[in-house]
Amino acid sequence: MGGCAGSRRRRLSDSEGEETVPEPRPPLLDHQGAHWKNAVGFWLLGLCNNFSYVVMLSAAHDILSHERTSGNQSHVDPGPAPIPHNSSSRFDCNSVSTAAVLLADILPTLVIKLLAPLGLHLLPYSPRVLVSGICAAGSFVLVAFSHSVGTSLCGSSSSLSLRERWTVFKGLLWYIVPLVVVYFAEYFINQGLFELLFFRNTSLSHAQQYRWYQMLYQAGVFASRSSLRCCHIRFTWALALLQCLNLAFLLADVWFGFLPSIYFVFLIILYEGLLGGAAYVNTFHNIALETSDEHREFAMAATCISDTLGISLSGLLALPLHDFLCQLS
Repeated sequence: MGGCAGSRRRRLSDSEGEETVPEPRPPLLDHQGAHWKNAVGFWLLGLCNNFSYVVMLSAAHDILSHERTSGNQSHVDPGPAPIPHNSSSRFDCNSVSTAAVLLADILPTLVIKLLAPLGLHLLPYSPRVLVSGICAAGSFVLVAFSHSVGTSLCGSSSSLSLRERWTVFKGLLWYIVPLVVVYFAEYFINQGLFELLFFRNTSLSHAQQYRWYQMLYQAGVFASRSSLRCCHIRFTWALALLQCLNLAFLLADVWFGFLPSIYFVFLIILYEGLLGGAAYVNTFHNIALETSDEHREFAMAATCISDTLGISLSGLLALPLHDFLCQLS
């Protein structure tokens, strides 16, 4: 009897335990809410995705035939009788087919879709949506305020022919060559000689000396780039010559070790930074003053190659020089 009663009590307690811990069931309302939220979200994304595409295609004729009024406001001529762009044709043709708008609209999409499987999945969704929205909004602003069909289609328009570009570039060599030389000399000093300008008669360690060199150079650059209103230098080739003298002097010190104190090197490096910053800011200032509005943007972009070219050449030559000097006894 006692055994039967005990077994009944155990079964009862087991059944009560089963009743107190029911199996979890997903709430139906939450599941439906998430479903509708996702559906609405993807519907909005699809709408926004196609919105700019469809608007641009619908406005293709206006984009290709729009004119300008005073105040840089885009408009379509409200007159009832439009003037044909091609008077020899009965079709009132634009100078460019509306297919150009289609290609400008779809070719970037093709490129992105070809490249997306290679790494777009590494970028979270939030930045993707943000960038897409900014690009879509920017496209409307760009087309609305563009000055030419080329700008509307491609965004990067220029009326300069290759012959004009070459003519402008040849005139820029007066500025490009000195800036290349300045950057070659100063980065040859910075990355080729700084490490070798080591003084043992000071409390600074080798690493500390190198950091002081770099800090003083940057301080000189900062000061001279901020001094344009105080000092305007027309002949930047003189700065290139002085920087080359700096390079020759410090290279001689690395070879012969004739400077008695690191503080002399500190002064020379500060002076080096002043020359480098002055060459950079005065070069672009002179170009801005001496080029026409039509050529200025191209001239600025073409001159930007100067520092990169000079730095690259200095790095290529500094590598073998370091190995050669470090092998000397």
